[in-house]
Amino acid sequence: MLYGVSFFLCIFAKKNNTMITPQLLNPKSIAVIGASNDVAKPGGKILKNIIDGKFAGKLYVVNPKETEIQGISCISKVEDLPQTDLAILAIAAKYCPQTVEILTKEKGTKGIIILSAGFSEESEEGRVLEDQIVAMCNEAKCSLIGPNCVGILTPNHHSIFTLPIPKLDAKGCDFISGSGATAVFIMEAGIPNGLKFANVFSVGNSAQLGVEEILENLDESYNSETSAPVKLLYIETINNPEKLLKAARSLIKKGCRIAAVKSGSSDAGSRAASSHTGALANSDVAVDALFKKAGIVRCYGRQDLISVASIFQNKELKGKNIAVITHAGGPAVMLTDALSKAGLQVPHIEGEKADELLAQLFAGSSVANPIDFLATGTAEQLGIIIDYCEHYFDIDAMAVIFGTPGLFKLFDVYKLLDEKMKTCKKPIYPILPSTLTAKEEVEEFLSKGNVNFPDEVVFGTALGRVFYTPKPSESKDDLSKVDTKTIRKIIDECSDGYIEPDRIQVLLDACNIPRAGEAVVTTKEDAIKEAKKLGYPIVMKVVGPVHKSDVGGVVLNVKDEETVAKEFDRMIQIKDTTAILMQPMLSGIELFAGVNFEPKFGHLILCGLGGIFIEVLKDVQSGLAPLTAEDGKAMIEKLNGYQILQGVRGQAGIPIDQFAEVVAGLSRLVAVAPEIKEMDLNPLLASPQKVVAVDARIRIEK
Repeated sequence: MLYGVSFFLCIFAKKNNTMITPQLLNPKSIAVIGASNDVAKPGGKILKNIIDGKFAGKLYVVNPKETEIQGISCISKVEDLPQTDLAILAIAAKYCPQTVEILTKEKGTKGIIILSAGFSEESEEGRVLEDQIVAMCNEAKCSLIGPNCVGILTPNHHSIFTLPIPKLDAKGCDFISGSGATAVFIMEAGIPNGLKFANVFSVGNSAQLGVEEILENLDESYNSETSAPVKLLYIETINNPEKLLKAARSLIKKGCRIAAVKSGSSDAGSRAASSHTGALANSDVAVDALFKKAGIVRCYGRQDLISVASIFQNKELKGKNIAVITHAGGPAVMLTDALSKAGLQVPHIEGEKADELLAQLFAGSSVANPIDFLATGTAEQLGIIIDYCEHYFDIDAMAVIFGTPGLFKLFDVYKLLDEKMKTCKKPIYPILPSTLTAKEEVEEFLSKGNVNFPDEVVFGTALGRVFYTPKPSESKDDLSKVDTKTIRKIIDECSDGYIEPDRIQVLLDACNIPRAGEAVVTTKEDAIKEAKKLGYPIVMKVVGPVHKSDVGGVVLNVKDEETVAKEFDRMIQIKDTTAILMQPMLSGIELFAGVNFEPKFGHLILCGLGGIFIEVLKDVQSGLAPLTAEDGKAMIEKLNGYQILQGVRGQAGIPIDQFAEVVAGLSRLVAVAPEIKEMDLNPLLASPQKVVAVDARIRIEK
């Protein structure tokens, strides 16, 4: 067995002082309450699956209307049950609290799975019932899965009421899903492609134990010899980002690989925001940042998740260069396009060894990459091509496309492919599209422990995402680089809302973010005086309105005292204006950096191209604080406009390291002043020599 009582120690879930118990994962006895002879009902089907799964312990069934269910003598009342490790409830929601009370207080039950719906997902009354059950389970230190779930599937017990039931493999995938139906559909699609599963957890409403707690348990109990090396997640709500981050990061550092679908990523529910950062940052941006920090590969659908999981079950890709080996031109072209769009390379192959390989193939073949050895190509030729890619060419992995129009059997080709996948040091990805015509051959190939990627474009896209997902980050803020005392003094003195520009200047100086000289004035006389100090030409901006340009609140290239006086009189009358900000007239590439606080996740740091382009192009990268300058540089390098920042067509680039230091400076600032909820540096102006903040807004909330 994969899990034993001694192997799974009691692991406490921090949010509620409960634990994932050995009795939930490896019970010695199971009671199905609401069991049925009708296997079309959850209570009947789950019992059949437990029986068919050859559960080794004692099995009890409870139903007041039956005397025997599926060959097991029936108990009429829960009160008449003997001591029971695990109970599965398939009864109406309204009866669940009293049943849980009897189980936890009288029957020593330490694991409960509630299949029933009708709880928090349905009504406030259902939420009350759910809260009552959680309170009882917490008090009894009993693990609760559900309610509103399909159950769990482990090597020890098949307590799940759905199909399919895969043949469990300890070296397959642990799969945790917030949706029972989605779990079923992913298994339905993954199993025919050779995807293997070790354990499946459907957490439903996650009333007590959710995706985060199950993943934490898999981390705490991880054994490199016996635990599944791949974790798959389907998440609808992230309740505890910190726990998810910690567990995922820990597992990946132990050698695991994790992929996740987080649904609900549309803008339909996004809130109105009072800053550029607030408009760009939302919970989905926070999810992206969290996954990047954890090292989780984010997926966007069932087939995407299956493809990534299947890639995980192959050798790890170490470089960008992919050889596309094919006997069909069209799929090879589509795969080449997909790989290129994903940031991978299909490099041209030429030279003496290429000529040598070509001589061993049929006339009309090509080895330029894609390596096309024609529809008449043989298993022997495929083996030769793989050997050359393994030993002689600058190739990091091979994608082999081999199907059939049905003219001959492919057993010899797929046997050769299986052997090469096991012996080659470089990963080989099999793309076998003939899942009907070559059904027998594909099934034999999969029976040897292999996976198949039937769609080359889905595979190519997934491979790029896997390759470019960063390793887990454990960055920490270096607070020795900031004036903590000054920052705290300013924040403590301010009330909720937007901070005055003169205080923002002090904060920027305290965290070493370079800024332009500036003055904030409320009278025409002060405007004229400060303009002389700053030196002409200057820029004048209103203080107060969010979108200054839209209301005529920005005047550039002011060159004399007369214009200062005239513009001050006009601008001070603009609605919501409280003062006028004056700065030297600077030039350079407009950049953007900002902060947004996302509930549960913490502070997001964003950077990108600035000015009006932030709204039009939205070329922005985000990271979850804390972030170092190295993290900032990695974000900047992923911008679509990165080449502009490097310098292009004779235009000088900018000091990337300084821009990255601004990103790190914002992270340090919010570490000292977590009351900052939104912050914009827009624009930052970057010349070839320096990056300086020209305009800034900070909103705090204590």
